[in-house]
Amino acid sequence: MFFYFLKKLGVILPTFFGVTLVAFIFIRTLPGDPVLLMAGERGMSEERHAALMTEYGYDKPILVQYGYYLTDLLSGNFGTSIITKKPVLEEFMVLFPATVELSLCGMFIAVFFGLPAGMIAATRRGSAFDHTVMTSALTGYSMPIFWWGLLLIILFSGILGWTPVSGRISLLYFFEPVTGFMLIDSLLSEQQGAFKSALSHLILPSIVLGTIPLAVIARQTRSAMLEVLSEDYVRTAKAKGLGPNRVIGVHALRNAMIPVITVIGLQVGVLFAGAILTETIFSWPGIGKWMIDSISRRDYPSVQGGLLLIAAIIMLVNLVVDLLYGLINPQIRHTD
Repeated sequence: MFFYFLKKLGVILPTFFGVTLVAFIFIRTLPGDPVLLMAGERGMSEERHAALMTEYGYDKPILVQYGYYLTDLLSGNFGTSIITKKPVLEEFMVLFPATVELSLCGMFIAVFFGLPAGMIAATRRGSAFDHTVMTSALTGYSMPIFWWGLLLIILFSGILGWTPVSGRISLLYFFEPVTGFMLIDSLLSEQQGAFKSALSHLILPSIVLGTIPLAVIARQTRSAMLEVLSEDYVRTAKAKGLGPNRVIGVHALRNAMIPVITVIGLQVGVLFAGAILTETIFSWPGIGKWMIDSISRRDYPSVQGGLLLIAAIIMLVNLVVDLLYGLINPQIRHTD
């Protein structure tokens, strides 16, 4: 297992290096001068502009800038925001819990509904339930996030008035963050109604963010279960007189979960990508909205650092998924 881990780690390191190069080049291709954007409508003199270009290193050749960028990364410095003058890593860590909370709730909805739906659809292949689940999954996968989010806001917030439109909690409540997760902090605050308010703000964004992963997990679970249910060992288990719950829940599901776990890991990237739109639509104060604002302000260090940190998290999650993959099926450790 240790050598299996080393092989996977050997793939991640060059990938991480490639991400630094892509992030650096991508930001430099964006139009606009970040130094002029700092001045806003006031403008600045040519001398001041040249001084700031030298201060931030934008007057140096691209390769030299990239070398400085890598040197800072190796020392744990992800840069300082041009706009807020705060370290990028500090800003990221303040906003990251909001995105994690939203992503975890979205993934919980996707797994909680997607796995059972896919399992039941596989065991009832060709039934009305099977066709309904697959049609719903295809519809959910095809819907753009911004359109789906606006529809839910219009229905549940505008017409029915059941949920708030934006934010993480009502302005009636205030407490110092302890964990950064609003659901937990609202419970720790012991303020009456705070948890209910935080939960009501989380419902719609979680549903919107979890819709596409739910559809993917349901379809993948059904496909994997259908493949496993046709195997000889499943027919043998049925012939031995084992109950359907044991055959499906133990023998079939364990092997069907191998590709499903891989898909769940891959959905982490989908969640972060979807979080950018979801947080923008619902004014959710997470890294997605922060990245959009940083791009519009040409805040090079924030965008570069944010892209790199998000990519690192996605790669780390996929590494964990690969390790779980090897634990569930030991043969993979010897063949991969």
